[in-house]
Amino acid sequence: MAVGYIPLGIVFGFLFVQAGAAWWMAVLASVLVFAGAAQYMMIPMLAAGLSAGAIALATAIVNLRHVFYGLSLLNKLPQEKFSRWYLIFGLTDETYSVLTTMPAATSHRQMLVIGLLNQAWWVLGTLIGAVIGARAQVTLTGLDFALASLFAVLTVEQWRSRTASAPLWAALASYALAYALAPQHALVIAIAVCVAVALVLHTRRRHKEHAEHA
Repeated sequence: MAVGYIPLGIVFGFLFVQAGAAWWMAVLASVLVFAGAAQYMMIPMLAAGLSAGAIALATAIVNLRHVFYGLSLLNKLPQEKFSRWYLIFGLTDETYSVLTTMPAATSHRQMLVIGLLNQAWWVLGTLIGAVIGARAQVTLTGLDFALASLFAVLTVEQWRSRTASAPLWAALASYALAYALAPQHALVIAIAVCVAVALVLHTRRRHKEHAEHA
């Protein structure tokens, strides 16, 4: 996670400062927002002078998928208030992927440490990038590939921890179909198709279990 998050944080911190903000604001955003793609989205919106309300609304829409992440982990999250609320706050795509591939016996303390470490890598990268952006004019071309590399590693871990391959093939097929039909909205369409496929598979499994117990 550090290998992926630190470079991505560096790019965010650098671009945030280059857009005209103070270096400490970039770090503060990573501490209080910690939203990955939504933080990148903030940069042109801040540069355009949009209001905090508009930015908050756009961030809520982009991160709406996290609601489904949280629902699937609801019974696994710790009951202690700080740990529970922090993990809800820090449940990024990558953290969710790591938590769902960990053994069932994983303790709540280990889950909390994973969340804290992941945000720490992001904040550290942001600090480095913000300092570089405030003091030097350098190019960060190529560092954005860290995101693709990180998701590739997480996908492999998801594949290794699952007994059924249907979810991965459904995701690949959904995105390929969505990209062919509407490239500009491929991700949203693919997510919707995946949700529909998941519901169908879940319903079929429930019917099969019910038939076996009848």
